[in-house]
Amino acid sequence: MTDARTLAYINMYGILGTLENLCELDENARALLTNKKPISIGFEVKNGPAATITFKNGYCRMEDGCRSDCTIKLPFSSCEKFNGMIDGTVTPIPSKGFLHIGFLLKSFIGLTDLLTKYMRPDPEDLKDEKFFEISTYLMFYTITVALAQIGNQDAIGKFSADHIVDGDILMSIAGGPKATLRVKNHHILTIKKDMGNPRALMEFQGVKLARELFEGNVNSIACIGEGKITMGGMISMIDNVNRILDRVALYLA
Repeated sequence: MTDARTLAYINMYGILGTLENLCELDENARALLTNKKPISIGFEVKNGPAATITFKNGYCRMEDGCRSDCTIKLPFSSCEKFNGMIDGTVTPIPSKGFLHIGFLLKSFIGLTDLLTKYMRPDPEDLKDEKFFEISTYLMFYTITVALAQIGNQDAIGKFSADHIVDGDILMSIAGGPKATLRVKNHHILTIKKDMGNPRALMEFQGVKLARELFEGNVNSIACIGEGKITMGGMISMIDNVNRILDRVALYLA
């Protein structure tokens, strides 16, 4: 039903990539990054994704590809090994940057633990309105990036992506985060903001509805009929995106 390579792309760009948004939304995350001089971690997965995350002054940014000048380099011999790091069953060994192992073990692990707290929350924590909002926003960013990775890598997802015409699709939570799915030659790129002039759009009525949809507690078709989900533009683009979204739940379960 799922494959390790697609999951590795989701874990790289959808999970680790969401650390960017965690630092923007949570002051406790920013407090973990007190380094004024940039520290970068390069991830390189054999036959899989590669990316570099740079941390500085409470924030971080991910870029595609493992930079040769990264401070710490974490190589992985397979997608399965990289996925194991994400689920906590594999301990990576740096090939570069042993002098900065303290940052890896303290700041980076602290950030990933905090992200896990938001992504797999305790029901009691969700009773706090601010925690609920941040958790849902982070889920939104992870899901929209995962959608692109599944459309580009997963065999079933690629079938749906092959039926999406070129153009931008705007996904958003009313009053909250926005993301643009940019489709070109059936390849999908997620940009975590509104790029303007989308060819199609889908907006969730609010953060509570978005959460219920993400957790599968409400029917999306019923929400559309009730006007809780707004759609516009080229609906065929949305239809195929929704087919890929069905695959997201399998990979992120």
